[in-house]
This record gives sequence, structure tokens and C-alpha cells, in this order.
Amino acid sequence: MKNVILNNGLKMPILGFGVFQIPDLKECENAVLNAFETGYRLIDTAASYGNEIAVGNAIKQSSIKREELFITTKVWIQSNGYEGTMKSYEQSISKLQVEYIDLFLMHQPFGDVYGCWRAMQDLYMQGKIKAIGVSNFQPDRLIDLIVHNQIVPAINQIETHPFQQQIETHQFLKDNLVQLESWGPFAEGKNDIFHNKILAKIGRKHKKTIAQVILRWLIQREIVAIPKTVNKERMQENFNIFDFELSKEELLAIKSLDQKKSSFFDHRDPIMVKWLGERQLNSN
Repeated sequence: MKNVILNNGLKMPILGFGVFQIPDLKECENAVLNAFETGYRLIDTAASYGNEIAVGNAIKQSSIKREELFITTKVWIQSNGYEGTMKSYEQSISKLQVEYIDLFLMHQPFGDVYGCWRAMQDLYMQGKIKAIGVSNFQPDRLIDLIVHNQIVPAINQIETHPFQQQIETHQFLKDNLVQLESWGPFAEGKNDIFHNKILAKIGRKHKKTIAQVILRWLIQREIVAIPKTVNKERMQENFNIFDFELSKEELLAIKSLDQKKSSFFDHRDPIMVKWLGERQLNSN
């Protein structure tokens, strides 16, 4: 597995397995076990997904050494602030059944962001977390956090796929030593992505699926990807992307698909900010 090197020197697999929208705990547990068997070592979950327990059960059942795994989870808005973040961390390691977290992310740029980041910095300095980062931060919010705090986030996990390529933001993150990690690499099927003619043509040339072309495109851009599926065959398919390379012409063709806007929602929309801030967490 290819790794990226985070700004604190930590190695992180460039391809992982995400468990967003797998609320059924047994299904999630089996999916993570299948991911481990396939070869994935990076697992991405969050307090708000309600399935940290399932991920923890899979980790416990696996014979893989803990130091070979890279476990990510996230603190939710209603749990942030200094004390809330400390409590959220303790709940997460209990559910995950681990002694430390490899990557701890602030899930949204809302609420008591600065209290949350101070707690995350303290947990990092205490060695309870290997790296800390953020998710869904726009460049202006991210640079504000960087300027006013001691530790630069290692990761910004943001929507990144062929229709929202984040080209300018990617360069901004590189300039500030922050690794881009993609959520929603397949845009959750929006815009009929799995029948896109440009992606399909590229796939036929390499004898690969559209999903494999998308993941290869992200990997070649040095972007971490965490695709989700509960289908073991698709899981294996997503993992099999290191035996081909996209040409400059193919990369330019994919670039033409960029709509430069979210396929989901605007994180600066007051209605969405209010909804996210009032969302209740699953107790699992």
C-alpha cells in the first residue's frame, strides 16, 4: 500500500475504507472485517456515524497488529469545546476498544472550534492521538485555525470527486502542509457518475471500472480516498488500483468534468449550519 507522509512525519495509507452510512452494526462489523481481509488498513469512522462499536468489534476480532492499522474517528459539533472533546475522545476509544487513535478529526467547522482544537492539541501532545485534523473546513476557516493555534492540522477531509475537484483548495492545502483527504469520492452516484462517458472510455482503455478510474485519479493527485461499500467484490475492486496509471491526456479529460461546486450542500448555507448544529448523535 502506498502511503502519504503527514506534516508530523506520520505515515498514512493513501487508500482506506469508510463506514459512513452503514448504521447496522453487524453489517458494519462484517464490512470492516472484509476490508481487513482485502488489505485495507485505514478505517474511517466518526462519532456521528453511530458505528464506532462495530468498528471496534472488528478490530478486536482481527489478528492484525494494532500498529499496522490506521484508525480515524471524528468529534461532532454538539460534543466539541474543550471538555466536550475530551469526553468524546474517551467515548470513542472505549467504543473502538483501542488505546489510542491514529487520526482524530473535528468533523465540522462549527460550534466551539477553538476549545475543541485546544483539547485535540492536548490529546496529541499527551500521545493519545497520532495526528489531528479537520473536516469540511473552507480555506478561510482553516487558515484562521492555523494562524491562531500551535499545531497545523494534518488533514482536511473534504468533498472531492470528479464533479468537485477542489483544485484551488488542494493547492492551498499543499502550501500550508495540510493533506487533502476525499470524502464522497464517487459523489454517491450523483450526476449519473457510474455511466459517465468520459470515465467509461478511460476505464475501457485500462480494462478498469469507472470506480477504479476515479480512485486512481485521486491517488495520482496524492489525495487520500476512503470509498465505502458493503459488497466484498466491489471492496476488492476498489483496492485493485495500483496496477495502472492515467495519462496526462486522461487526467485533462477528467478535469473537464469539474463543476467547481458541491454535489451535496453548501457548508456556508445558514439553514444547513443550523441543521448540523442541532443534529442529535446516534447513541451506539
